[in-house]
Amino acid sequence: MVYDSCMNLTEELEDYIPFNEQEEKDRDLILHLLKTQPAIYTRENRTVHMTASAWVVSKDRKQVLMAYHNLYHSWAWLGGHCDGDEDMLNVAIKEVKEESGLTEVKPVSEKIYSLEVLTVDGHIKHGEYVSSHLHLNVTYLLEADSTLPVHNKPDENKAVAWFPLEEVYERSTEPWFVERIYKKLNQKLDSFTTD
Repeated sequence: MVYDSCMNLTEELEDYIPFNEQEEKDRDLILHLLKTQPAIYTRENRTVHMTASAWVVSKDRKQVLMAYHNLYHSWAWLGGHCDGDEDMLNVAIKEVKEESGLTEVKPVSEKIYSLEVLTVDGHIKHGEYVSSHLHLNVTYLLEADSTLPVHNKPDENKAVAWFPLEEVYERSTEPWFVERIYKKLNQKLDSFTTD
């Protein structure tokens, strides 16, 4: 299923109300780079890449889906590069399905859930060195059935599992992500209660 938005990303970002100072500063930087950088939705731009992530929660909002990422050696959210696709929500859903094996995942809302500018250290991918760069990341809140089977994508992650919301902080070995991203994503869940 392709989710269609009548607004383009620049309009969505301009309408987006930042949750905190990090999101305010990152939104301004993403908007600036969208207007000034070429090929930002592809990896042809070696400095910045548009990416989409997902905070995938269970239907009761008590668990979150995470993958043990090969590159970062840590449990992390799911997501990835746009690779030419400018439909950010579609990218987030596609990445979740690819990385987790889930076949059914849906947006809690089609609106942007969170924004982040992320640093990526230089690394080897498919036998080739990739220089350090930025990911201009848009996050969506997605929902899935936590009883459905999941499996890893060996070239990207070693495992995929559901964790209670608070356990995410213990599972991640990346302190910046815990303090600046994962805690924020969980705090924002308060406004998305279930019936």
